[in-house]
Formats: sequence, C-alpha cells, structure tokens
Amino acid sequence: MDKIKVMIIDEQALFRAGVRQSLSQQPDLEILECDPTQNALELIDANLPDVALLGSDLSSLSGIDLGRKIAQRYPNTKVVVLSPDPNDEELFEVIKTAAAACLSKKATAEELASTIRRAHKGEYPINESLMTRPRVAKQVLNQFRGFTKTMEGIAAPLTRRETQILTYIAEGHSNKEIAHILEISEQTIKNHVSAILRKLNANDRAHAVALALHSGWITPEARPRRVSEDFDEI
Repeated sequence: MDKIKVMIIDEQALFRAGVRQSLSQQPDLEILECDPTQNALELIDANLPDVALLGSDLSSLSGIDLGRKIAQRYPNTKVVVLSPDPNDEELFEVIKTAAAACLSKKATAEELASTIRRAHKGEYPINESLMTRPRVAKQVLNQFRGFTKTMEGIAAPLTRRETQILTYIAEGHSNKEIAHILEISEQTIKNHVSAILRKLNANDRAHAVALALHSGWITPEARPRRVSEDFDEI
C-alpha cells in the first residue's frame, strides 16, 4: 500500500516534532518536515507531498500566502492549515486559498489523521466550516456574488421542499430535527437528502450547502418557513 506523503511546514521545530510524533502511529502516513525559513516551495517541488500541513500564525498573511502558492503551483498537494485558534476572518482567508481544511492546532491526532486522509481522497472538510460559521458563509457568498450573477435566470435543480430542507441543514439541524419541524418522517428527510446530493453531485451535506450558497440558491441568513401541504414532496 502506498503511503500518503505528508509534509509538516511550521516555523517551530518543537511543533513539527510534536505533530510528527502524534502521527507516527499511523501506518499509512509518511511524515516529512519543513522549516518555512528554508525555501518551502523548493522542498515541495523536490518531494511532491500528497498533503502539506501548514502550521502558521494566521494573524500574518505570510502563512496564507504560502498556502495559496502551494495550491496554485502544486494542485496535487492538498493544503491543510493548522491555526492556533482560527477566527472567522482567518477562516475566510484560508477558504480563499483553496485549502482543503483548516484545523485548530489543538486538534487530536485522530482528527488530524482523518482530515489528512479525506484531503488526500479529494474531499474538502473546510466546507463543513460553513455549517457552523454563518458569517463566513455569508462572506463566501458575497465573494462569489459577481460570479453567480452570470447564473441569473438559471433555476436551482432542487424542488421547493429540497431547498427548504437544505436551508435547515445549513442552519445545523439534523435529519431528525428537520423531520420534527416539518412533521414528516425521518426516512422521508433522508430520501430528500439523497436526492439533493445526487442532483448537486455533492460528496456530503456540507458540500451540498457550500454549492447551494455558492450558486445563490440558499442564503446564510435565510430561515425557512413551514411549507403548505401542497408543496411537492419529491
């Protein structure tokens, strides 16, 4: 089995050593280290890691700039940003770099390893941040508003019921909670969610929300109202 090559890029040698140690028990990961005071891009070019763990103080844009350059120059290297405590502004800047994920440096070894594997498979766990950070979701929507204007007049591929359910999902509600709110069965909600994922070609619920926000089909501040009985159920 080929191992996932992971490069830890952080200015603190102690932090790099700690991350290496925490991931050392993962048999499918090969760990490399990089001091960003060296030429990180040259080291990436020489080693071509699958995932770059970019640990940096995000109060400075230097780390974000490096992440952006990695994403642009080495699209096969997925960037996972490790921040001391990412706030909304920092997370928004990270999203704009096309990073696959943004985790707190306090994340557990299991969380980090799982995120690395998901990023390597082509997933973008960073989309899930939009589920819990409505302010960031709104910023992302505004960022792409100019792009989405080109889609004006193009109807969402979702039914009114599906759009309503996706809006509840964006607010963080579970299938069970949505079923209770709409007074329909949880299985019906699951069926709708499956249809939503299929129609939007989304990997998961968070990806579907991100796509819908991007296209302007739902808005972060919108709260869905109860639909009448004549709304379509499919």
